[in-house]
Amino acid sequence: MLRATSDRSPLFECNPALDGWSLGGRDPETIKRLMPFWEWFYKYYFRVQTSGWENLPPGQVLLVGSHNGGLSSPDMVMMIYDWFRCQGLHRPVYGLMHPTVWKMSRPLAELAVKVGAVQAHPKMAIAALQSGASVLVYPGGAQDVFRPFSQRHEIYFAGRKGFIKLALRQGVPIVPAIAVGSHETLLVMGDCYDQVKYLHDLGMPWLLDVDPVVFPIYLGLPWGLALGPLPHVPLPLTMHTRICPPIYFERYGNDAAKDKDYVEQCYQLVKTEMQRELDQLAETANILPQLNFL
Repeated sequence: MLRATSDRSPLFECNPALDGWSLGGRDPETIKRLMPFWEWFYKYYFRVQTSGWENLPPGQVLLVGSHNGGLSSPDMVMMIYDWFRCQGLHRPVYGLMHPTVWKMSRPLAELAVKVGAVQAHPKMAIAALQSGASVLVYPGGAQDVFRPFSQRHEIYFAGRKGFIKLALRQGVPIVPAIAVGSHETLLVMGDCYDQVKYLHDLGMPWLLDVDPVVFPIYLGLPWGLALGPLPHVPLPLTMHTRICPPIYFERYGNDAAKDKDYVEQCYQLVKTEMQRELDQLAETANILPQLNFL
């Protein structure tokens, strides 16, 4: 059920329309104002090379991406810009965003909602699809976006299969979205979450009272050596993105979504196809043609 909107009230009072539990927060005018800003980064900072948009079928799709590049996740932003550039504002897409973003930065979360973000919850994904829109999801979440540098060209969903069940129940094809060059904008060396979780269990509080799920050690700007899931300034590397051919399953419906073996087969099919496409893109992509981005 959609929540009623309200005027922006005094500082620190939340606007229910922008809490991610409504489809009504999306604002085409905000998107229009952001397009020139995104365009500069697209053309001159990351010099994005994109392909495969002809693979996008008409109608609704579930876009499934490989999460890259830490909290900055520059390929996700460039992919969203490309959607609006290629599809226009008349074909809405909603992205599932982790609820901790609202706790970490309410202004950033509200801006994302105006672009099309909603809470990463099944009911919001279903509501978006039932409204006629498409949905963008990154199943791997924090574990994927901070996976080690050595695994930068690996598809990693952390075993999450909810997106498969969503596609089966709603009868929509999965369209993989992949990228090379984004996870190279920082160098993730490892994860020390287990050690930090041990300290938390002894009484150390989480920052902002949010369990980060991961606690990476990485090299990146402006920190140099960073400890924890801190945002970074991405290096200006050339980014290559691709929209892959849609994946259709043989069976759809609630019965198919309840069949664990069939869900697993579909999950492995998506992973295999995405890995094959990512391997091909990584073989040909050159992320360092030049560093002169001005």
